[in-house]
Amino acid sequence: MAAPNLINSTTIYGKTAVLVVPATATALLTNSAASGKVLKVNALYVSNVDGTSNYTLTMDVFRSSVAYRIGYVIIIPAASTLDVINKPLYLEEGDVLRLTGSTASKLEAVCSYEDIS
Repeated sequence: MAAPNLINSTTIYGKTAVLVVPATATALLTNSAASGKVLKVNALYVSNVDGTSNYTLTMDVFRSSVAYRIGYVIIIPAASTLDVINKPLYLEEGDVLRLTGSTASKLEAVCSYEDIS
């Protein structure tokens, strides 16, 4: 089934996803193939929970076995939070939004999104 036409949507659920970011590419959000949904990412905040060192974040949309980077080696300063997606991003069926940190467990992500069908 194809992703729904947004004009004909019948349900929209506001949701939040969270992740302690590891050092390997890991799914924050997954829109399963044939879900009949589209996921609209509204905001993604990433916090560096280390008080002294900067760490980096890489984000990608994984589609058809290919990682398409939407943020590459973004510096998250020590003891700070960045809004790394400040414009909407749509995940179609089969898409996965993945995060990778330069060091495991130093970055925490909070994502606000809409589940639309």
